Amino acid sequence: MENKQYSGSSIKVLKGLEAVRKRPGMYIGDTNINGLHHLIYEVVDNSIDEAMAGYCDTIHITLTKKGSAIIKDNGRGIPVDIHPTEKIPAATVVLTVLHAGGKFDQETYKVSGGLHGVGVSVVNALSKNLQMTIYKNGNTYQQNFQQGIPQDELQIIGQSKESGTIIEFIPDNEIFEVIDFQRDILTKRFKELAYLNKQITIYFIDERDGFKEVYHFDGGLNQFVADLNKKNLISSIISFEGLENDVEMQIALAYNDGFEERVLSFVNNIKTNDGGTHEAGFRTGLTRAITNYIEANANAREKDFKITGDDIREGLIAIVSVKVIDPQFEGQTKGKLGSSFVRPIVQKLTFEKLVKFFEENPNEARAIMEKALLAARGREAAKKARELTRKKENFSVGTLPGKLADCQSKDPSISEIYLVEGDSAGGSAKQGRDRVSQAILPLKGKILNVEKSRLDKILKSEEIKNLIIALGCGIGEDFDITKIRYNKIIIMTDADVDGSHIQTLLMTFFFRYLKGIIEAGYLYLAQPPLYRFKKGKKEIYLKDEKALSEYLIENGIENFEFRGIGTKDLIDFFKIVAHYRLTLNHLQKRFPLIEVIRYLVENKELLQLEHQALYQAILQKIQTLNYNILNQIFDEEKIHLYVQTDVGLVDIKIDKELFSHPLFEEAYLVFNKLKEWDLGFLEGKDPINLLNSIEESSKKGAYIQRYKGLGEMNPEQLWETTMTPENRRLIRVEINDEIQASDIFSLFMGDEVEPRREYIQTHAKDVKHLDV
Repeated sequence: MENKQYSGSSIKVLKGLEAVRKRPGMYIGDTNINGLHHLIYEVVDNSIDEAMAGYCDTIHITLTKKGSAIIKDNGRGIPVDIHPTEKIPAATVVLTVLHAGGKFDQETYKVSGGLHGVGVSVVNALSKNLQMTIYKNGNTYQQNFQQGIPQDELQIIGQSKESGTIIEFIPDNEIFEVIDFQRDILTKRFKELAYLNKQITIYFIDERDGFKEVYHFDGGLNQFVADLNKKNLISSIISFEGLENDVEMQIALAYNDGFEERVLSFVNNIKTNDGGTHEAGFRTGLTRAITNYIEANANAREKDFKITGDDIREGLIAIVSVKVIDPQFEGQTKGKLGSSFVRPIVQKLTFEKLVKFFEENPNEARAIMEKALLAARGREAAKKARELTRKKENFSVGTLPGKLADCQSKDPSISEIYLVEGDSAGGSAKQGRDRVSQAILPLKGKILNVEKSRLDKILKSEEIKNLIIALGCGIGEDFDITKIRYNKIIIMTDADVDGSHIQTLLMTFFFRYLKGIIEAGYLYLAQPPLYRFKKGKKEIYLKDEKALSEYLIENGIENFEFRGIGTKDLIDFFKIVAHYRLTLNHLQKRFPLIEVIRYLVENKELLQLEHQALYQAILQKIQTLNYNILNQIFDEEKIHLYVQTDVGLVDIKIDKELFSHPLFEEAYLVFNKLKEWDLGFLEGKDPINLLNSIEESSKKGAYIQRYKGLGEMNPEQLWETTMTPENRRLIRVEINDEIQASDIFSLFMGDEVEPRREYIQTHAKDVKHLDV
């Protein structure tokens, strides 16, 4: 590649950085979690732009314990020569002047993600501290900034044979509501970048807990489609690329046996969540290629059904990535591509490449055609079923489902409907409700698992039909949120395994077919209490184990005397002890011999000892418990002991897996909170044993009922605990990440057994509440 000079004159200037601190939302979207991560994306995007220009293939991203992010690349390094108009080093201009960057000069970057040139200067403006290090011309240059203001000159601090740039910054807590980076959000973005740029390797380290991952995908978009797919593929992965009028296109797609469509699109590596002209061009080209194939190859009977674009995209997984010089986006967040010239180019490429693929692969073409025809038949059947439902709705109020106990109000804003598990709980709910605003629809048994069925089959289910008629807003093509009869739809099930399953089946149905209800914020989960505590005339309902424990502490503490500490402090202290005990209980499910684990948590300095000394300390601890060690394996990696205990033979491994486990870390942090107290008042007694004694004294003479089901409550209790707006706890169902939510429903509710089994085997020991 010809090495175009990337120098000071490549940086074009448009000024004004103070505005960024006054109105950060204009530049990074918001000052919450999304805006915070946008800072990292802006810096990483600059490194990716270097890679697309052909000068960088490795990016290191590190999150540090002090709260900073470090992004290092092996590109050319930001220019350090004096800028022709600003008369200061170009690197300082890039960091301190808004709209200054190499992206406005098409000689330097043909295409880039940082299109508005606000990238790294905005990051600098919104950082408490930022340090820029540049390896260039055989030297190492460095400059420091605070809140966008240079604290020193750009200076040479040493020699280096490397080339590249390091930006380290700490987000400004005066600007951001949150300053803790969330790893799962970042890993998702870094993976996307590695898929889209297969020449790049991204190293990601989170020093906060020692996490390390490397992202590099030789398969590029093909691998992206394969990893995105969660069902059985009915075609191979089809991929193609092209270049026309300076638009670079890369497309990969496949069909699976599922019913949903998933198309992800990108422009210059930036995800376009709202699509745009590139996505529209792809869809049109795809529809045209498949309808042409059906026209030429389907028999007369098959052609009876009119095929729509939706039929053609059922079960489609696709990635559309384009690289465009100076793309026009709708809005600063770059969510939708507006450049109209891109559409016909992508449409033409998609159409031509698919036609060629179908000619060369008739079996796969036939499978895709049959999938579309099946979807069309299902859509027609669903239409007929919907019409029946609509007719029922339009006759009169008397056609509402017989089981529905409707409310008197016709105003959706104050009306709510409870979807209740079973007739007995439904009966209690009907008696206990507020008839003016609360409707009750009992659901018999478990509704159909819609993840495995098309809409036509779903509409044959009596329970689902009743639910759709009761809601009044239609389904599928007829869905209209303005016709909904209730602005609160509350799923109320038992707090057991079956109840959770019914909850999940209903949420799957709403997510797949009535997503508009969730997006409007109308879907809720009721939280019936798990415990009823009765002592004398006093009766109270408690939502879970934690609430029960806190209540027992508050009421049992009066039976004990502790010197030198007030009652309020005692209650606060023992609530922390309860948290510590709960964490140890969860640890015990994963690691046996909890006494030894607790010993290591409470004496973490032992982990700094030589391996042999740690080994001896653990042996001594086991001997104090009067247990016999039957066998031991000891090496640099682990201490593995087989111990005869009161409950039988257990084997315990002391290794990195234990020390890096989140529950071990949590136990250590909670124990440290306990150590912050002056513990003289305990008089050497074990706090967990004391907590147990306090709780036992509180339970004396009390009746504690653990509710297995709503049917165990009488109408008054159900109203008091779960239905009255003053006391009830509702959780609103929200979709924070649509793709992740879709994957979870596919994993747990889909046909594929193996991924579900793997997940359960991996996470079985993390289960906190299980009714057997």
